[in-house]
Amino acid sequence: MPEPETTVENPKYPLHAMTTYELRDYRRALERAIASADTEQPPALVRADLHARLDDVQAEEQSRARITANA
Repeated sequence: MPEPETTVENPKYPLHAMTTYELRDYRRALERAIASADTEQPPALVRADLHARLDDVQAEEQSRARITANA
């Protein structure tokens, strides 16, 4: 059985420079890591970091959605 992945590598580019697809894939990787972190009980610091990074990604996605809606 493979080990659950609780780490996600930082993207090559800042969030604002990522394509929509890269941003989506990064968000999904963070969500998977958070889900597996909840079952493993890793240190709270790891979960907090993953959640903070996910919040940043979601904020970027929402910003792009607002820009698209106003275009």
